[in-house]
Amino acid sequence: MKTTAILTLLSLGLLGHSQATPQPTPSTNWVPWERINQNDSVLLIVDQQIGLFQLTRDWDPAVYKQNMLGHAALGKLFDIPVVMTTSAETGPNGPLPKEITDMYPEVEVVQRKGEINAWDSPEFRAAVRATGKRQIIIGGIVTDVYSVFANVEASGTTSTLVRDTANLRMQAAGVHLVSWFAVAGDLMRDWRNPSPGVAEVVPFVDEYLPAYGMLMRGHAAAVLKNGTVLPGVEDMI
Repeated sequence: MKTTAILTLLSLGLLGHSQATPQPTPSTNWVPWERINQNDSVLLIVDQQIGLFQLTRDWDPAVYKQNMLGHAALGKLFDIPVVMTTSAETGPNGPLPKEITDMYPEVEVVQRKGEINAWDSPEFRAAVRATGKRQIIIGGIVTDVYSVFANVEASGTTSTLVRDTANLRMQAAGVHLVSWFAVAGDLMRDWRNPSPGVAEVVPFVDEYLPAYGMLMRGHAAAVLKNGTVLPGVEDMI
């Protein structure tokens, strides 16, 4: 995980916020609150490679894999553009997981020629800018003249100390630290949203957030299978 470029861009005056939403003049250590807009966002999948996965020690591996795949699936669910990139793919870092590349067979992965920081790659910068979007949702690294939403659940590193330090640096630089569920909530905005509708969101949540998926399953079982409740439970609702 790299935050150097965000800090550098801030110092150069290049890290800004969505042009669609006027922002008040910030005071010291103040970051304006902003919501993600489905029509103005792009999803970045950065260096979530099968080799680098082995270095992710701040998450349980099973949990992190689900977070990573859930992050990738947000692009499909909400029909937003996706940009993927890898570092030293032919070396020990390896390719992106097949589950991710199979989601987007039409998206060409930007295989960086040697740049460790993704934003140092002209090809990657061009791919992001070509989307025309101003809000960037990242599971991975870094960006430019946009509002940045770092999906902390889909980003991993070597220890919790390194993670917390990096998150503090990003937050101080104006990056919004969010969970993938928060991203999904902002993109959907309303249960009445027609695209994607509840029928599409429910299986997505069931797959990537099992706790809420089981809650929905229990509710459906009680309603559809004429379930009964334990004595006294009826007084709890």
